[in-house]
Amino acid sequence: MKTAVLLYNTSCIYEIVILNYFLKYTGKEVVFVSCDGNSIIATEGYSINVSGQLWDINPEDVELMIIPGGDITEIDNRKVWDYLTKVQANQGLIAGICAGVDVLEHAGILEKINSTYSNDLDVVADGRVITARANGYVDFAIEVAKKMDLFEDEADLQETIEFWRNHQRME
Repeated sequence: MKTAVLLYNTSCIYEIVILNYFLKYTGKEVVFVSCDGNSIIATEGYSINVSGQLWDINPEDVELMIIPGGDITEIDNRKVWDYLTKVQANQGLIAGICAGVDVLEHAGILEKINSTYSNDLDVVADGRVITARANGYVDFAIEVAKKMDLFEDEADLQETIEFWRNHQRME
């Protein structure tokens, strides 16, 4: 099982960098993909090479699908929506932040669940879907990591929260 991160031109990398750190640190397989397999230019100006096209990954092999925010024009389409619904049908975890949540809404993923569309919260986890507003990127990373069971124990979770959310220096 792998984590697929759907990147596109104008993806907001800062929204997912902490989550990607958690995933890599804990040994999860993370694959960066785009719709056409070409490298992308992120909102922050980074040029990012991807491993291939989204369609190269079987939706049944996706444990976690991440959709960052940005100008979603190039990924907000029927083909991506269909892929996301296949990931959902196979019990994959789907995480969208900022405008990535719009893609989930358009795909029908948010029907009948709580999300940042239906609540005035920065992060909402409901079943196998996590949504976040752009400013909720730290809590987004923590919520996804909790769902992925990435923390060793409660002490590890609390230390992570103190460091990332509360900016407490670790000795």
